[in-house]
Amino acid sequence: MKRRSFVKASMLTGSLTGLSAMVAKASEKDFFAKSSPEFYELRVYTLKNSAQQKLVEDYFQNAAIPALNRLGSKNIGVFTEQKPEGQSKLYAVIPFNSAKDFMDITDKLAKDTTYQQAGAAYLNAPAKEPAYDRIQSSFLKAFSGMPKIQVPENKSRIFELRRYESASEAAGKKKIDMFDNVGEIAIFKRVGLTPVFFGETIIGEMRPNLTYMLTFDDMAEHDKNWKAFGSDPEWARIKAIPGYEDANIVSRITRTFLVPTSFSQV
Repeated sequence: MKRRSFVKASMLTGSLTGLSAMVAKASEKDFFAKSSPEFYELRVYTLKNSAQQKLVEDYFQNAAIPALNRLGSKNIGVFTEQKPEGQSKLYAVIPFNSAKDFMDITDKLAKDTTYQQAGAAYLNAPAKEPAYDRIQSSFLKAFSGMPKIQVPENKSRIFELRRYESASEAAGKKKIDMFDNVGEIAIFKRVGLTPVFFGETIIGEMRPNLTYMLTFDDMAEHDKNWKAFGSDPEWARIKAIPGYEDANIVSRITRTFLVPTSFSQV
């Protein structure tokens, strides 16, 4: 009886050990899957008039966003300029789980009859009455320090889209490292510069550059939190680290203030 009990106990222990190993391995796999950096397509539509703006917005709301969601791209942001000079541009941020997903998306949408029907007015707009003037598109890879887009609370808010250009690829990598590994992202979050995403531009204009998005309740909060960042002691420390001075790694900063459309998922 004792030997039989010992055998049963050994078998049970072995099974539990094997199960624990499987669970641990699955958890580890799930962790790395969740931590794998996303990719983003950042589109900027140049529009000539309000009719084009409505056509593009209707396309995203009724065709593109539902289809992209079905194909695994979640949290799609669509924005207009807060204070446009003339006709507003329209900005779209489309996350992808992998570069392959981005590469495959055109073929998959071409086979999606629901998408094709819902987006027909945009997709088949005649040359004399186009849906837009031009699309400027960039492909970005999320920073390892913030590998997934962070969707803010659904309330009235503004967004700041910032692009940091660098004089060389090495300088651009230094600035990314400053965010990822030296602590700049952590300072952002602590002082209320709430990030939505960070991305290195792999393909697009004005390379090398990185692009990121922040969100605020309003311009008063924007100004207050940027002031807090500028006077933060930890920021003063890290920006003085040899090799990380902004003057040496950032050559130009471009910022655009945006507001979300009523159907934006960000």
